[in-house]
Amino acid sequence: MQITDFISINTLRNILDISLVFIIVYVVLKLLRGTRAMPTVIGIVLLALLYWLAIAQDLATLEFILRSAVFYIGVAIIVLFQSEIRQALIFFANRLRFPILKRQRAQFGGSVYDEIVLAMTTLSSEKTGALIVIERNVGLRNFVDSGVALDAKISYDLLVTVFNPATPLHDGAAIIQNERLAAASVFLPLTKNPEVSRELGTRHRAAIGITEGSDAISLVVSEETGLVTYVDGGRMIRNVDMATLRKLLLEAMQIPLIEPKRDPAVESGQWKVESGKL
Repeated sequence: MQITDFISINTLRNILDISLVFIIVYVVLKLLRGTRAMPTVIGIVLLALLYWLAIAQDLATLEFILRSAVFYIGVAIIVLFQSEIRQALIFFANRLRFPILKRQRAQFGGSVYDEIVLAMTTLSSEKTGALIVIERNVGLRNFVDSGVALDAKISYDLLVTVFNPATPLHDGAAIIQNERLAAASVFLPLTKNPEVSRELGTRHRAAIGITEGSDAISLVVSEETGLVTYVDGGRMIRNVDMATLRKLLLEAMQIPLIEPKRDPAVESGQWKVESGKL
């Protein structure tokens, strides 16, 4: 092997090394942006700069203290920001997952999610509080087991009945798993994010909490205002209309969005009358 070939291989290896580090740092910072972990990251960077300054200026006492604190800082980060770390691992796992290992979705097309949207429309108009969690790649079996097992085919009537305040199953969340209603009356962990508005009640906090610890999506109907909220990855989209909700659902579940056929005569109000009938 010639020297030029050796230098070329080392150059390519260094470029690949730097590129991978850049991608990882970029993705991590993108995930942390806007979360409570971002100020901590800035603090850690400042401590690292202070440690470098202590070494450069031969500040022995400061260097010893900072070097001794490294282990405890690492443990504190894991304890305090376990939800953010879990989200980052889920993010990487979903993008590195081989297609053959991906869970098959949408075997019923978009009809299941149309039933969900229709039920949310009724619950919203009646200001009936509801919380629906839809599982994706990360399993929610431990939460399903804590609720009332149903394993029922999803339908508009079933979802509206489950959240009827007169029924014993309305208190808690309903979990949809493999396009079936797996369980109802499920109690979920609440978010611990201090940036969440205090105006949000337990139902919204639970919706955020379950999406912080998994890749599930949550749909919430406020019993006070009737507004619908879509939650994914700990982030909320409030006051969602039904057309947008359907679009978000189908995109999240990777189902092609097929717009319903429109009749120009119906939309323009021009009805054709035949034999005295509309």
